[in-house]
Amino acid sequence: MLFEYYLLIVNILGILLIMIDKFKAKYKRWRIRENTLLIVALIGGSIGVYLSMYLFHHKTRKPKFRYGVPAIIILQLLISFLIFK
Repeated sequence: MLFEYYLLIVNILGILLIMIDKFKAKYKRWRIRENTLLIVALIGGSIGVYLSMYLFHHKTRKPKFRYGVPAIIILQLLISFLIFK
């Protein structure tokens, strides 16, 4: 149960970071580093990052995100399958 809460929190964090970065980009403010967004995806927030990318139309043209985040999701699913099978 603790792991599910962790995933929920990390995915909410991913959504919030993409939303904040979109806002900052729109108003030409200091941005959140791309590596920070990708690290949040790597530590379990990949679904939240991916959904918010398309919800807020942010980072969808960057190959690092367009292909990287789905690759992270697939990798996490494979690891989860191997651990929890």
